[in-house]
Amino acid sequence: MHLNGDSMESPDENHEMLEAENSGVASRMIDLERKVLEQGDELVCLKATLAEALRRLGALEAGGGGMGGAHLSFCGRPNGVSPAREPVVIRQRPQSYSASKVDGGGGGGMGAARRQFGSGSALPQRRAVHYQSTGSLHSDSQSSSSVSPIPSPSPRATPLPINGKRSANLSSPSSTISNNSALHKRWSSTIDFNQVAQNGMQSKTREAVFNDEDKTLKFFLRGRPVVLHAPTALADGHDLAKVSRAPSRRLKLDWAYGYRGRDCRSNLYSLPTGEMIYFVAGVVVLYDVEEQSQRHYCEHTDDVRSLAIHPNKMLIATGQCAGHDRKDARPHIRIWDSVSLHTQAVIGINDFDISVCCLSFSKADGGALLVAIDEAPDHTISVWEWQKGEGGHKITETKCSVDTIVSAEFHPLDRNTIVTCGKSHIAFWSLDPNGTLFKRMGIFEARDKPKYVTCVAFLQTGETITGDSNGNLAVWGRGTNTIFKFIKGVHEGSIFSICVLKDGSFVTGGGKDGRIVEFGANLAMTGVVSEVEGHFGGIRVISEGRGSQLLVGTTRNCILNGTAQLSFSPIILGHTDELWGLAVHPTLPQFATAGYDKVLQLWDSMSKTILWSKDIGEQAQSVAYSSDGSRVLVGCLTGLWMVFDARTRELLARHRDGTEAIQAIAFSPDGAAVALGSRDGHVYVYQVSEDGGKYARVGRCTGHSSFVTHIDWSVDNQTLRSNSGDYELLFWNAGTCRQIPQSGLVRDVEWASNTCPLTFTTAGVWPENADGTDVNACDRSRRDADLLVTADDFGKVKLYSYPVIQTKSLCHSYGGHSSHVTSVSFLYDDTRVVSIGGKDTAVLQWTVS
Repeated sequence: MHLNGDSMESPDENHEMLEAENSGVASRMIDLERKVLEQGDELVCLKATLAEALRRLGALEAGGGGMGGAHLSFCGRPNGVSPAREPVVIRQRPQSYSASKVDGGGGGGMGAARRQFGSGSALPQRRAVHYQSTGSLHSDSQSSSSVSPIPSPSPRATPLPINGKRSANLSSPSSTISNNSALHKRWSSTIDFNQVAQNGMQSKTREAVFNDEDKTLKFFLRGRPVVLHAPTALADGHDLAKVSRAPSRRLKLDWAYGYRGRDCRSNLYSLPTGEMIYFVAGVVVLYDVEEQSQRHYCEHTDDVRSLAIHPNKMLIATGQCAGHDRKDARPHIRIWDSVSLHTQAVIGINDFDISVCCLSFSKADGGALLVAIDEAPDHTISVWEWQKGEGGHKITETKCSVDTIVSAEFHPLDRNTIVTCGKSHIAFWSLDPNGTLFKRMGIFEARDKPKYVTCVAFLQTGETITGDSNGNLAVWGRGTNTIFKFIKGVHEGSIFSICVLKDGSFVTGGGKDGRIVEFGANLAMTGVVSEVEGHFGGIRVISEGRGSQLLVGTTRNCILNGTAQLSFSPIILGHTDELWGLAVHPTLPQFATAGYDKVLQLWDSMSKTILWSKDIGEQAQSVAYSSDGSRVLVGCLTGLWMVFDARTRELLARHRDGTEAIQAIAFSPDGAAVALGSRDGHVYVYQVSEDGGKYARVGRCTGHSSFVTHIDWSVDNQTLRSNSGDYELLFWNAGTCRQIPQSGLVRDVEWASNTCPLTFTTAGVWPENADGTDVNACDRSRRDADLLVTADDFGKVKLYSYPVIQTKSLCHSYGGHSSHVTSVSFLYDDTRVVSIGGKDTAVLQWTVS
């Protein structure tokens, strides 16, 4: 955890502790914001319904003949825009929408994450309600006079659906839909407002309906109707009552890339088995470097935040935080065997509030006791006889400190002594025979009292030694709360870790200066100093490895291995900020990732290593490989997108479309074109030169009333489909950049991919009463096209049989990620799946078997 040290501390270190202290208040504010958002959304929906009803009544009274006259007036205008339409849209739609982040705890909603871009508007403001040509050399008579869907009045970017895809089932099934009739349907109705008025918000719980006449499936996302046209081959005999079975194949976690060092400590150890143990996201990793193998403990339901090793070196205690779903992901402690990975005990399932941030087994009595700190506002300390009963026996619990606690350790020689430290304090606790804890605060006297006591360890003679945010060491007399030796200026900035070695000497690690300083058993500096390269980050934790080697965890989520006399080499490299971009190579077992840490990384799934890493200087939102795998495109938060050579890392081109995030990138199957979906609601289409070096804009697809989230190409390279943040599925002519308003006309198009989660073939991935942002990504297997994998807001990766056309479809569900899973994809040969977490920064690789 970065600490607020002296004035020399970096801005990240200064703010990290303050953020931790305010987490309790922030979580309550987030709950209130979520409630206000939901209530406001319902009110706006009702207002929009009333406004539309009043508008229709006014049109009937003024025209005297109903909607027929309105239709003639509409079609008679040059651009197909009704003069009575624009004022209504302006009244319904507010000028701007503020981004409201509703992420909390260890989990995070995709809806919240998607709304955090941009400074003032969560939805694009469309200047006209008709489609415009955007530089295309061709015309499309079918769509040139079509009107765009009515913008949504909802702050959650969820419109009252009106699209060509829904107009087909409103007309007579026995007649062919003409252009004029389609335009009439699109103009005259968004949804059946009479039905909404009768049912109100009860539509949220309505079941899906399949219309046998026009072969459409209608279901509801967050109370809003979604209509999907079934392909002819799947429409006949479609029965919603059937239950689709889960696939016979399953996923197994093969490799976990990454490490959580940015805000956790005391989470890297070497085990007698030769493995090192650490955690990332909700996975505890046991990694044998020499054998290049990993084992995984995956029983946690959300972020693992703390880790302790039993004195017998075999049992492990790990603590987690509260998750997105507080019912299934409550903070608790799990004690398990590092050999068999079998859980021995689950402790405190109803006793912790926020997160178990510190853990320590007692040493002097063979590990019979366990101390835990709850990262609640009062930082409660509790002591457990963990072997008693099914859930352990809590001996005592008391408020520890309103200030941040960064470490809690049992004394190795004094059975009933516990030392805690954190902001502006160190405390010595005594556990009496009656189970009561007594606290004595450490006395700094006239010495330089630090803002934070950042780490604690114990010398072999029983003295306590601490490091602080000023770079000083303090040695506390055994059994006392006073300092008998004070060593100033050991590091520049905070000392994050002290590791006492087997021979009685110890080493210290600095978070800012990246130095490792060695001391002898007599507390004298030996002069052996090693420095970790700055791009790996500051030193977060040091522990003993094999022989004389040291394991070093850094603040940039890296693990290094080496000795104080020699240099340190990386074992684990990972991302350090929210992770969004994932792309798989079309012909090799490789994939690329990019995120808010401005780093693009290319991974090899066979060797489980990073092939190369590049700082691109921009926060990334999306990644895509070209069809031949020679280039990597990266879409950024600012509308910028860049093209890199996949082999040399060379920057080949830079382009910009709009000022908002490029959220989806997809190459056509032949590689001659690329489509980019933006947060501004547009899909930009570019023609690609044969050598892949030049990109010429064909046009801009305009019609979505919210941000574009996913894009798919047809096999013949002629058609695009896209999903948006307001649960729309729209279709486009890729050559003209015009919308295809009657989605029934493209029901039998063969698609090269299925990354859009809102399609007929993925209808079954949406749970009952789903929020439209619950499913963040999906991908269809490439060779046999018989599997579909999804990523959701609840940290789950799910495997379905494809196509997923039954609303009641069973699946295999897998945990491991703690935050929202932002993307998932099959590798080129379908033997593996890769998923990435958002805030957990984890990259997980799964085998398909």
